[in-house]
Amino acid sequence: VESATDAIRAELIEIRREPASFDPYVTGHANRPRNDQRGMLNNPAWSAYYLWKNGQPVAANVARFPNTMRAVRDVPLCHVPPRSPSILFSLLQPGAHIPPHNGLVNTRLICHLPVIVPPNCRFRVGNDEREWVTGKAWAFDDTIDHEAWNGSQETRVILLFDVWRPELAERERAAVIALFEAIDAHSDRKPE
Repeated sequence: VESATDAIRAELIEIRREPASFDPYVTGHANRPRNDQRGMLNNPAWSAYYLWKNGQPVAANVARFPNTMRAVRDVPLCHVPPRSPSILFSLLQPGAHIPPHNGLVNTRLICHLPVIVPPNCRFRVGNDEREWVTGKAWAFDDTIDHEAWNGSQETRVILLFDVWRPELAERERAAVIALFEAIDAHSDRKPE
């Protein structure tokens, strides 16, 4: 994926010419906390452009990113229909701060590929804090408290996608999928 950074950036630059292409990352959906999340609810300072959302490709968006999709083709994406994978561009506006938060499922890792990263953009997971470096990916367990800052005067964009934890065997991955299928069958409704 790292070796495709330049091709991914070229596709991203084309989309960035359309101001309305990104939507706030934290929106008022039923599956998210209803509080304001420290000012992030419906705040475009942290925005997303989804290629895959809730385990399904966003066809119109995927069609515009052939190089990006080719780059993640062989990645062990975490397939748990209709929840994952998610593949998206995460945009953080100049001066923005994503407050501390955490994910809910530790059977996956979140991968970040920094695509457009001005100086003074940093990220913290637990006690580890680092600056993003364009083209240098990493993965982390998002159930650990994490936050991000863009201390620059330019926009920061990363490619974000979720993968299975490498220590999970195929039968364990199947058990995770079966667990969520049972939850969905019991609740008799599709997760949002």
